[in-house]
Amino acid sequence: MIEHSPVTSEAPAENTAGTTAVSVKPAAPPRDRLIAPAQLVVIVALLGFVMFALPHMVDLRWLLVATSVVIYTVIMLGLGLLIGRVGLVSLCQFVLFAVGAWVSLRLHYLTSMPLPLVVLIAGLVTAAIGVLIGLPALRLSGLYLALITLMAAGGLTVVLARLQFPNGGDGFSGNSRAGGSTSRLPRPSLALGDVAYFRYCVIVAIVMFLIAAWHVRSRAGRAWAAIRQSEVTALAAGVNTTLYKLWAFALASFMAGVGGGLLAAAKGGVSINQFPVQNSVILLAVVMMGGVLNVWGAVVGGVLYKLLPELLDNWGVSTEWSTILFGIGVLQVLLTAPGGISDQMPRDLAKLARKLRGLVVRHSPDPAGATDATAAAAAAEGHA
Repeated sequence: MIEHSPVTSEAPAENTAGTTAVSVKPAAPPRDRLIAPAQLVVIVALLGFVMFALPHMVDLRWLLVATSVVIYTVIMLGLGLLIGRVGLVSLCQFVLFAVGAWVSLRLHYLTSMPLPLVVLIAGLVTAAIGVLIGLPALRLSGLYLALITLMAAGGLTVVLARLQFPNGGDGFSGNSRAGGSTSRLPRPSLALGDVAYFRYCVIVAIVMFLIAAWHVRSRAGRAWAAIRQSEVTALAAGVNTTLYKLWAFALASFMAGVGGGLLAAAKGGVSINQFPVQNSVILLAVVMMGGVLNVWGAVVGGVLYKLLPELLDNWGVSTEWSTILFGIGVLQVLLTAPGGISDQMPRDLAKLARKLRGLVVRHSPDPAGATDATAAAAAAEGHA
């Protein structure tokens, strides 16, 4: 596993006057370094707490919320890689999430395969769809690419509605109006209970994070960084931009499909009403808030997206306020913290710790000075 430190400036270059000029690029791709042993211990301890202590500290409602947080973290991980590593914006990840759930359900009705295999195939199917949607990325970028992917999301939503998602029935194209349990995948024998399934989702999320970390440190990650900095320079360096752009779309879509398969086996199942197109924009906003410069932004994004509305509802506040808060958060990120919460908060906490340490040192007595004063007083008494 790796940790990422943001690189927001290029190497200094001397101008003709002999002075040094620095070219700054906001939110540049981060530089990767191995996690220190102490940090690895903290991560392992946190994972142990989440998997074994947290499920016994909350009731069923909050356990289901925690399961949703883990599942949405997987989706945000893929979208964060696409934006932060390659510089491409996609607004169809949320609908690909629904496609992954639909494919998982249809495969189960057709073959009754076990959940891990169903989720894997659903991820591969959504990866193929993501490659098709990513084809315009070879020529478009920025706002135009975002609009194309948003239109693709709307089209996929119409298709799912025409297919009467999740539509039950036998076989791949069967149909049933019974609803209820037909919209939920059966869980594996090792994860039948809600606590066991929560741990199952955490393990799958860990695997997705390891896959993302491996990609970032591999040749693909270096190619993505080059494309994000300058596609022209990447082409001149021999990078196959077509291959690596489509690779990024495929990876992000694969993670969305895996998340959809996990959601289809969660308590309550799935329905088309869970995947409105406008939530694609909200998902993008929350990913930006969490941070796209490192993979831990996906965890922050998952917590914000699923936990914050539940907390507002628990406090008697309308959940619609979460959308307003997300909008304010994105504005704050764009203006002052391009790295998102996961990048900016550790810096702010470190700065606060330095200030507090300085105040403590400033107001604490100087032992050396006190010793010198005592010695001087003793010497004066001796002379007297």
